[in-house]
Amino acid sequence: MDKLSSLSRFKASCPFLGRTKTSTLRTLCTSSSPRFPSISILTERATKCPVMGPALNVRSKEITAGYASVAGSSEVDQIHKQQGVTVPVNATVEMCPHASAARAAARMADDLAAAAAQKKVGSGASSAKAAAAGCPFHKSVAAGASASTASKPSAPIHKASVPGGFDYDNFYNNELEKKHKDKSYRYFNNINRLASKFPVAHTGDVKDEVQVWCSNDYLGMGNNPVVLETMHRTLDKYGHGAGGTRNIAGNGALHLGLEQELAALHRKEAALVFSSCYVANDATLSTLGSKLPGCILFSDKMNHASMIQGMRHSGAKKVIFNHNDLEDLENKLKQYPKETPKIIAFESVYSMCGSIGPIKEICDLAEKYGALTFLDEVHAVGLYGPHGAGVAEHLDYNAQKAAGKSPEPIPGSVMDRVDIITGTLGKAYGAVGGYIAGSMDFVDTIRSYAPGFIFTTSLPPATVSGAQASVAYQKEYLGDRQLKQVNVREVKRRFAELDIPVIPGPSHILPVLVGDAALAKAASDKLLTDHDIYVQSINYPTVAVGEERLRITVTPRHTLEQMDKLVRAVNQVFTELNINRISDWKVAGGRAGVGMGVESVEPIWTDEQLGITDGTTPKTLRDGQRFLVDAQGVTAARGRFDTLLGPMSGSLQANPTLPLVDDELKVPLPTLVAAAA
Repeated sequence: MDKLSSLSRFKASCPFLGRTKTSTLRTLCTSSSPRFPSISILTERATKCPVMGPALNVRSKEITAGYASVAGSSEVDQIHKQQGVTVPVNATVEMCPHASAARAAARMADDLAAAAAQKKVGSGASSAKAAAAGCPFHKSVAAGASASTASKPSAPIHKASVPGGFDYDNFYNNELEKKHKDKSYRYFNNINRLASKFPVAHTGDVKDEVQVWCSNDYLGMGNNPVVLETMHRTLDKYGHGAGGTRNIAGNGALHLGLEQELAALHRKEAALVFSSCYVANDATLSTLGSKLPGCILFSDKMNHASMIQGMRHSGAKKVIFNHNDLEDLENKLKQYPKETPKIIAFESVYSMCGSIGPIKEICDLAEKYGALTFLDEVHAVGLYGPHGAGVAEHLDYNAQKAAGKSPEPIPGSVMDRVDIITGTLGKAYGAVGGYIAGSMDFVDTIRSYAPGFIFTTSLPPATVSGAQASVAYQKEYLGDRQLKQVNVREVKRRFAELDIPVIPGPSHILPVLVGDAALAKAASDKLLTDHDIYVQSINYPTVAVGEERLRITVTPRHTLEQMDKLVRAVNQVFTELNINRISDWKVAGGRAGVGMGVESVEPIWTDEQLGITDGTTPKTLRDGQRFLVDAQGVTAARGRFDTLLGPMSGSLQANPTLPLVDDELKVPLPTLVAAAA
């Protein structure tokens, strides 16, 4: 009813559409009304327009009338008999598309009528606001509408209108206006990822599908069949919620099993799971910073907001060092006595620029000056290392691979030297939640003192089991990590050929520099509306003003044809919006590493590690091809739950009604699922 591409044709004739930004219209037409779920927010607003309101009323009646003869179960049954339709055994009337459409039409008619009725309450005020905004249609009815409100109930009194009281509404409006003026206001798109079509999603309209190029589900594990199977089994046995905090009814065998899995992944003594890694970072740094006497926190300039917030909450002194600048860090460390408690907080992969922290060298400085190391591996776990433990594991790739999946640490390895590792379950592992890993006493201290852990409801059992299945699977299977890196290399190469500015970095992060907030938003909008490609723009405060960008994430499940479409679309949008390319940034002196003499950085994954040298690299998918779910990975993931959920063998039951078997390999465990076009 309100597809964005159709709406753009009426901008000249409708004052509201004409003065409203495309990005705002996109949000309004892809977001369901919270009060009337069958219609969008834009449609709800349209019911209040004197032109569109009556038109919507007529259209709703037409739609409803078209299905009036199939409104109930008895009528549907009668139609089936008249048309000679044989209904399958156990089929219900809800499965009939005619009946479903009729019910949907009826719901829409009810919602439209209810929304239209809302305008009659306080219509004088709403008409006056519309008239003030310059709508000629509202001006013509304002006088009559205001006269009719004398007998109507008055609108609710806002706190802002109480004499002598603080004007709260004005405060909210002013704060939001600041965001709009500096172009940092955030618009949330209605994007619904489809499990059977990853990386495809639908918008607010279930028939409007787009390709997603900015999801942090880096490996597609959010719809991996063995993960979904495990979650279905857990849900059936243990239900939905956890029942309380870890201290009160929310501490189960599944939570303990996941923590053991994560501790073994990082070869640490213990791990602790939180509701998110934002909470894990905040809770851990605030607790340590406040408990360690006279603690000094050393923070990389580009650290994530969760770490910054944790340091602020700790009340401890914070010293910021330049991004990845070892000399600056050492100069600041040496200003304090060695016996003073210190924590160096930094990341392995910085998510907005793609740089990688000098972990080994920071460990050297920490040992020299008596500091703890706090390493955030959020954008690295699942993606780096032979078992997916992150960059710290990857730096000793061969030794870690040779050690297998033993939980015992490798003395002197980079991962062993890091004191505290934090990670997420919500990115490469496709779930939700965060965690810390370290020594037994450290973890127990956080468990005992951190309010962010103690007073938070525990993660649901199905989420926990799905996360562990994902971690176990990725420990076993290297192919997803390899193919992701191969696909990232290819897209970076093709962008470089077209002079499209990718901020150079050695990781999987692919940030395309735009350099202007309004242009970045416009580019994101055009990609979505003109090309059905969803890439969210990244503006201040996530990145510095003037370094706005499109952050593209390439997965192992993107096909060659989808990559072709992405590259063509980005190139076209850059041309249409006249966005600076690499050559333009060189002339301007460069920005954010682009046009500054270093246009590419050696990737952290070597050709040997990717299987390029021996020809074992997984192949990029083509439209219609299937992605492989590894048999050994499935066996490992299932085996983790033999005791709690019972042994599982045979075909995967990602969807209990659709058993999946790989007949070609003659074994029941691996599953092939069609890649989305």
